[in-house]
Amino acid sequence: MRNRASPDSLVPSIVSVTRRFLAGLIALVLLALAGCARESLGTKELRAVTAEVVSAAQRVTARKSEVTIRPEFRTSWIFWRNQLADDIYLSLENASQADGLRQALAQIARRHRLSLAETSSAGVIRVDFTFRGNRTHTIHIVTPLVARSRAPAGSPAANPQLAIILDDLGRDRSASDSLLALPFPLTVSVLPHLPFSTEVAEEVYRRGDEVLLHLPMESQSGDATPENVQLRVGMNRDDVEPILAGMLETVPHAAGVNNHQGSRATADPAIMDALMPALRRRGLFFIDSRTTAATVAYDSAERAGVPAASRKVFLDDTPSREAILAQLDLAARDARRDGSAIAIGHPHPETIAALAEGVPHLEAGGVRLVFASDLVH
Repeated sequence: MRNRASPDSLVPSIVSVTRRFLAGLIALVLLALAGCARESLGTKELRAVTAEVVSAAQRVTARKSEVTIRPEFRTSWIFWRNQLADDIYLSLENASQADGLRQALAQIARRHRLSLAETSSAGVIRVDFTFRGNRTHTIHIVTPLVARSRAPAGSPAANPQLAIILDDLGRDRSASDSLLALPFPLTVSVLPHLPFSTEVAEEVYRRGDEVLLHLPMESQSGDATPENVQLRVGMNRDDVEPILAGMLETVPHAAGVNNHQGSRATADPAIMDALMPALRRRGLFFIDSRTTAATVAYDSAERAGVPAASRKVFLDDTPSREAILAQLDLAARDARRDGSAIAIGHPHPETIAALAEGVPHLEAGGVRLVFASDLVH
């Protein structure tokens, strides 16, 4: 007859197996952590590189560079370990300083054994640092255009004023790069929660243009594809507040708001009356894109004491050069008749090309390009 082991005799075996399992698990984790450490910079060294980049920018610009650092956290497969990168936004006083900064960045990369890759457009230079294939830093170098400097507050507006808003930024870099090359004031409206929302807003602001939050709102059923997060009919002030706050987190430097879609929401007094106090508390203005003739948004803003204005012309409903130039002329005629006007377009290649061609002619004819904030009341 086989002897059956007592429960007490099994305890040492269970404990032994458990200890071996835990030891093996700990060894596996330590091995994985060591592998991660070899493939990425430690936090201390990453911060040291960031400090050297900032110091180099201040040295090149005689301490006149405006700097913003936005840490980027990426959770690795080991859930308690984060791999960190820094986005660094630098402004130069003039383009002649770029070469000196490039040389300094190359020296920093060599000193820390980092790879360096540069991508440039007419409006911005981006430099990526990587360590063994992992990005550690992206340095965004922006030179403001003097031509975009706004008139001093209180200066007389003798000429008719035209504000051009370009909507729907944030989905990719190429669209923002093309508009950053335009040498006249633009108001750039950025959609929230998109891959490049924050990056575009930072670069546009440093370039000297004005940033708006392009606030998604509910449209009439079937006339548009809804965004993942949007203001909807039936929401109250408690609903609107956190949604707006979250959107503004992804679109820094927003001076105001205009609606994205919204043919249903902007026609609903309740949701507009829920939104406007939140804008007033933040000191934001509102531009009614007028996606429906039934809109009550401007009236709601006026009641709430929010500075506001309305769009007069859509530039690119027909996306052809000739049609956009004709709409631009229509906007200029409205500005001459009324003293000011707001036109809205999108960063399509045809729109950018038409603006590059048409705006200098308008300016030569006495129309002054301004920001949307100059026209709210």
